[in-house]
Amino acid sequence: MEFEIIGYIRHPETFARGSGIRELPRLRKIHGQGLWRKRKGFATVRLQDGTLREAEIHWYEASGIGKREFKIKRYIDIQP
Repeated sequence: MEFEIIGYIRHPETFARGSGIRELPRLRKIHGQGLWRKRKGFATVRLQDGTLREAEIHWYEASGIGKREFKIKRYIDIQP
């Protein structure tokens, strides 16, 4: 699903790092060596159809490489 993050990611939190990340070999192969962390936070996102939703998003991040592979884990607003 394609989406755009609008504004800032609120309440970012690391919940896995290093060998605690199951996808670590794939991340290193695609994006390079780094101190990888799996993070989560909350943001307003614009979906492909133009609707704005509040969502919990997850991504991988490494210093020197940046944030990669964002995904929406769940929506936290009530869709009218």
